[in-house]
Amino acid sequence: MIWLRSAAFFAGMCAAVVVYWPVVLLAWPLPPTTRSRVVGVWAHFVIWWLKMTCGLSHRVSGMEHLPSTPCVLLVKHQSAWETIACQTVFPPQAWVLKRELFRIPLFGWALAATGPIAIDRAQARKALDQLIRQGREILREGRYVVIFPEGTRTAPGSMGKFNPGGAMLAVEAGVPVVPVAHNAGTYWRRREFQKRPGVIEVRVGPAIETKGRKIREVNDAAHEWIADTMREIEKLPSRA
Repeated sequence: MIWLRSAAFFAGMCAAVVVYWPVVLLAWPLPPTTRSRVVGVWAHFVIWWLKMTCGLSHRVSGMEHLPSTPCVLLVKHQSAWETIACQTVFPPQAWVLKRELFRIPLFGWALAATGPIAIDRAQARKALDQLIRQGREILREGRYVVIFPEGTRTAPGSMGKFNPGGAMLAVEAGVPVVPVAHNAGTYWRRREFQKRPGVIEVRVGPAIETKGRKIREVNDAAHEWIADTMREIEKLPSRA
């Protein structure tokens, strides 16, 4: 039954990409913030469809910590779920992502329409310079910057080392860092087709001010908060 529900979800998500793609194409000449909102409509549908087909929803706490002006969001990376859900939880945003994702037909092109920071991870120095330069521009234009500091998805119960790029951008731009923890990997596991029913717990942490602080200090503070919060979340019983 879980497999059939997951298949229905996947089919609906793919169909939505095909149907919604012309809308994204028409929105391409619009400002990046507007394009981000347009693509967000697709994300809202996918999250709703996930709940309808697979019985998987989410609950968010801590949104009172989110600054009213753009900042850098450092988000735990466990699943593909958060790459969609962030668009429904947070204000207009830009992601830091792998340039190779643009090669995915329709989906990759829709990603490009959101005006992300697409980096080549094989060229670390160039990618870092690009992140700082484009990230500052995006923050100035009024969008938040979403970064998965671990760089890749990690299994539940594990924490990867945080890359310093997100903290560096926040320090350079003089904006706060907001850490975000969740347990999506418990229900939507990496490299697994099936989506299990339940309620994903999402927690938004207190803003970490960057003024007068070193990059490493900011990065370590975000890592510590997410690690501590993940330990709390992972002790919670699975909820359907």
